[in-house]
Amino acid sequence: MRKILIVGAGQAGLQLALGLQSHGYEVTVMSNRTADEIRGGRVMSTQCMFHQALQHERDGQLNFWESQAPKIEGLGVSVAAPDTIEGPGETQRAINWLGKLDGYAQSVDQRVKMAGWMETFAQRGGQLVIHGAAVSDLDFFARKYDLVLVAAGKGELVSMFERDAARSPYDAPQRALAVSYVHGLDPRPEHPGTEAVRCNLVPGVGELFVMPSLTTSGRCDILFWEGIPGGPLDAFQGIKDPDEHLATTLELMERFTPWEYARATNVELTDAGGTLAGRYAPTVRKPVGRLPSGGTVLGVADVVVANDPITGQGSNSASKCAASYLASILERGDEPFDEEWMRAAFDRYWATAQHVTKWTNAMLAPPPEHVLNLIGAAGQLQPVADRFANGFNDPSDFEEWFYEPDKADAYLGRFTAS
Repeated sequence: MRKILIVGAGQAGLQLALGLQSHGYEVTVMSNRTADEIRGGRVMSTQCMFHQALQHERDGQLNFWESQAPKIEGLGVSVAAPDTIEGPGETQRAINWLGKLDGYAQSVDQRVKMAGWMETFAQRGGQLVIHGAAVSDLDFFARKYDLVLVAAGKGELVSMFERDAARSPYDAPQRALAVSYVHGLDPRPEHPGTEAVRCNLVPGVGELFVMPSLTTSGRCDILFWEGIPGGPLDAFQGIKDPDEHLATTLELMERFTPWEYARATNVELTDAGGTLAGRYAPTVRKPVGRLPSGGTVLGVADVVVANDPITGQGSNSASKCAASYLASILERGDEPFDEEWMRAAFDRYWATAQHVTKWTNAMLAPPPEHVLNLIGAAGQLQPVADRFANGFNDPSDFEEWFYEPDKADAYLGRFTAS
């Protein structure tokens, strides 16, 4: 029986661990927190997962909360009119539309999911080690396992993986991030019966995302600001009090997205751990980490491909990475997990991840004219809105119509011709 160590108990690490466990591998998961500490701690992400990523969970019979979580059937976009961005209540929308998803999306608070998956892994006989691993620990453990995977995207361990400059155009954070989990948000008046992610774009300022989710206390909504660093949305540094964090979130909504603020006048935080703020530079790293003794470890998910959450792809990419690595490990059989295999396993995942990285980096930059035309056309042409929405599920589709002006014009020209 092959022995595998996975360091990190997030979406990718636990999904992969449970998958390997179901195929008879002897798996150890190392986490710096217990399931109870995760469940009772601070929120970790926004994690809206689309059809392809959810299907990987279904394939592994890990979709424990699918019947409880809101079924997100659409993705809407609103764009603030630049000449109205002045003061509270004055900002108006230039664009507002809703695209329909072919398969529903869902968001499950990672405190719920990771705690549940950890407990399931242990109940099924997996070895769970509660320990904040350092590089020196991995140097010791690497000799005892056939393969060591690092799925902890923060801290000392990430330093083992060299930044891939050719694939990382940014060397500094492009957004300041602020998340609030709330109860009491009213339905969108335009589509009160349709659960949807709402993307509110405020040119030159940042973005507000609003999404239905399932948390420890039931259904909730997530308010997620992405602010251009140094701008008016970059207002959460130093805020420690959760209530002050929510108050700041609402003040900014009143000023820049009054149409969202109008349905948030009665919200309250889901719990004291329902806020999160921070920033990081989107980075692609080389997949093989080298230990002091010369041994090698393989990076997983956002250890090696960390995109800004502006396109909501973090948990989706983690799920897809876990599924890809699982297939590569199973196909390897009894052959050694050497450095050549590690690079090949990552390249297989990168075939998918490269589309996410390209799209995310494009969305962080000011949109070119042809992209503005596409977003505007989606308000008049439902098929364009639907295609944009479904790109969140399969970002590779953007290659066909989104990045290049000629392709965008040709795509929109089909509707003009008809």
